[in-house]
Amino acid sequence: MNKTNLRLIPALIAIAFSGSAAAAGFQLLGEQNAAGIGNAGAGSAASAENASTIYYNPAGMTQLQGLQVSGGIVAVQTKFEFSNTGSVTPGLTGNGGNGGGVGFVPNAYISWGVTKDIYVGLGIGAPFGLKTEYDNPWIGAAQSRSFEITTMNLNPSVAWRANEWLSVGAGVNWQQIDAKYVRTAAVSANPAATSCTLPFGAGCLTTATLKLSDSSWGWNVGTLLTLAPQTKVGLSYRSKVTYSTSGDVSVSGPAATPTSSSGANAKIALPDMFILSISQGIGERIELLGDVSWTGWSSIPKVDIFRDSGTPLQTLDTKFRDTWRVAVGANYKLNDTIKLKAGVAYDQTPVSSADSRLVSLPDNDRTWFSLGLQWKPSNNMTLDIGGAYLYVKDASINNDQRSATAALNRGLVQGTYSDSAWLFGTQVSMAF
Repeated sequence: MNKTNLRLIPALIAIAFSGSAAAAGFQLLGEQNAAGIGNAGAGSAASAENASTIYYNPAGMTQLQGLQVSGGIVAVQTKFEFSNTGSVTPGLTGNGGNGGGVGFVPNAYISWGVTKDIYVGLGIGAPFGLKTEYDNPWIGAAQSRSFEITTMNLNPSVAWRANEWLSVGAGVNWQQIDAKYVRTAAVSANPAATSCTLPFGAGCLTTATLKLSDSSWGWNVGTLLTLAPQTKVGLSYRSKVTYSTSGDVSVSGPAATPTSSSGANAKIALPDMFILSISQGIGERIELLGDVSWTGWSSIPKVDIFRDSGTPLQTLDTKFRDTWRVAVGANYKLNDTIKLKAGVAYDQTPVSSADSRLVSLPDNDRTWFSLGLQWKPSNNMTLDIGGAYLYVKDASINNDQRSATAALNRGLVQGTYSDSAWLFGTQVSMAF
């Protein structure tokens, strides 16, 4: 069975990340806030229900009181089932099975009102992450056996209430990225393995493992407009984060030579994002939410990987396109302690075509169907529970990386992925 997991575990002192994501591409958007899952992320930059507004719109901190802490966890179950319709990779077989798995995505935030109009806060999370992993037999192993990206983001922020209708906020982001890429490498004849059939014969498979990492800086800004007592509009922007990663590539197996392994490097610019949100109250019980977001995935048209000597090692032709996400939601206040939530969202994939779809990212457009419940057992404590089913359009793949040169022949992967996901999140927010 192949497993696709996205992992993250933020903590205030020691931070490790592990979990599973359901946003398009390898963006972790809904997983930043379990409270927003019930609305499918609608109103994310306008609602400012708790300290997690630091991620979506730091200006929202002006809607909070005193010291507020918010933490939660999101469980995600994904399914990625590959059906082969014409793949060709000499020596390799198998469809990799079900790529589904269960992951957990925690989050943590703290906001503090320094004065009546000035607020500071800190968010800890991971805006991007990915892990796909295939077990044998897998006909696409020459393109990828496993591919993992993890990010860790520290986001100190400040907000200022200029007047009764305008608040602004900003933050800096220190972000760490780690990537690991494992694939079956092409091999030449090995006299000790008489059963070898070039380039991927049984008994002479060779494994190439690439590890890269770097840290970099970004920034985010936001504004919150209170147009009427029950009408709020939020706008926010998160910048690109550009990395110059470095690490090494190691090759093991019959075809490995002393010069196969070396230092390696690659540059990548993770995309920027813009959000426009609205929150509209109707009477004392109903709140309508809307959200439109844009992500600049075209910042990754390809990823060129080099050895430290300057020799090209491999190019990942992602051909990503910019994407849009649209969400609508509603809240109903049942009584003073219970609020019911619902939402629907449409989320585009950055993958532009079947020809450029990677086996490490069997992604496609998805629709969210969400429900949630908020309970306030006391004036200073709120518990949010949310769940969502993500219907993902079947993802066709026709990625042809065949070559007349055995060392470059990564085969043709042709078929269809049947995808879906479930999310369940819970979040506790405290005011002091």
